[in-house]
Amino acid sequence: MLTLPPQVTPRAFERLAEIGAAEQGKALRIAVEGGGCSGFQYDIALDDVKDDDLVLEGAGQTVVIDSVSLPFLASAVIDFSEELIGARFVINNPNATSSCGCGTSFSI
Repeated sequence: MLTLPPQVTPRAFERLAEIGAAEQGKALRIAVEGGGCSGFQYDIALDDVKDDDLVLEGAGQTVVIDSVSLPFLASAVIDFSEELIGARFVINNPNATSSCGCGTSFSI
């Protein structure tokens, strides 16, 4: 089975530009950690680029994923959503077999 790297939507890159990530010298880091109510959880934060990161660039902005998290995020789509309950970066992950109601934790 072919695994593709994660993709970042134009809206997610636009939101990074709106918050001035590149001007701060930061990238949006997407990581997967153990924990959460479904077994794994996403850790999303502005961070520095590290040597073993996969770097995804667009619109002058950068999203990075560490080598340990990358297999969990193969073929995922990183997006930005604005809803009545709030605005946040979201990950549409085809590898997740289930997720919690808030979408921050998942199982494989």
